[in-house]
Amino acid sequence: MSAIPTTLPFEELAEAIKGRRSDYGHIIGLQLDRFAPREAWSSLPYRPVFVGDTETGVLHGGVVTAMLDESCGMAVQLALDGTSAIATLDLRIDYQKPATPGLDIKAHSVCYRTTRSIAFVRSTAYQESEDDPVATATACFMIGANRTNMLADRRMDLRSIPTLEAPDDPDGPFANSPFARALGIRVNDDGTLTMPFSPQIVGNPILPAIHGGMTGAFLETTAIFGVRRELGIAALPKPIGLTINYLRSGRALDTFANVSIVKQGRRIVAFEARAWQDDADKPIATAFGHFMLRPTPGRDEE
Repeated sequence: MSAIPTTLPFEELAEAIKGRRSDYGHIIGLQLDRFAPREAWSSLPYRPVFVGDTETGVLHGGVVTAMLDESCGMAVQLALDGTSAIATLDLRIDYQKPATPGLDIKAHSVCYRTTRSIAFVRSTAYQESEDDPVATATACFMIGANRTNMLADRRMDLRSIPTLEAPDDPDGPFANSPFARALGIRVNDDGTLTMPFSPQIVGNPILPAIHGGMTGAFLETTAIFGVRRELGIAALPKPIGLTINYLRSGRALDTFANVSIVKQGRRIVAFEARAWQDDADKPIATAFGHFMLRPTPGRDEE
């Protein structure tokens, strides 16, 4: 394989980013539509497999989280010269409103500052207008995170990348969540959840490493499931905000997670979730966030 230049001219850098996204980014069809130095405009076509609740048709919050993570990464790469690997250090998502079923999601990400080692990014996810966001995000990325370079080390073989499908499981805990089923998430006897490793959740295919957005989606799913079970509620809680801290690379292994309620109010629940692989004392990521509890049918609001 012939080597590409160590430092890419900007137009070539943008084209490399378009063609060499993460495996997960290719699977879901995320597109880099427009670009400028330090800025990325991306889009994600609506697909039924992205739904988090079939009763409402609303997308799973993890779909938005993963899109914003990848879109932020694009903006960081567009602020650099194509020679460095990057990795998400932390990602904060503030959910403004549910995404409208059937509409594509777009994102505008800006890498507003870089140092020798860290890049800082802001992003907005929206559907019809950036002034009416679905979610907003801030993130920090490590520059030179490892020795790989997805823009140079290997070419993407699209034929080897699987599709994202949600197998039917009408009696399972995620019967109404196609996206959770697509990730293969299952509930264990001890109350923890497992996300089995599969090629469809890969971010960096050279290591390989799990996509940070997939880890975030798994933590959010764990939190939703655990809070509902702990509180004995039927209605899905509404995500308000989620902060994910990435502590270690997610390797090509099954990932486990649990959640604990930090504080419970009448309408708001604060939670903390942890994800690990072969050692529960060495988490690969943690998440802290808030859910709004939906009113119980038949009960008057105070």
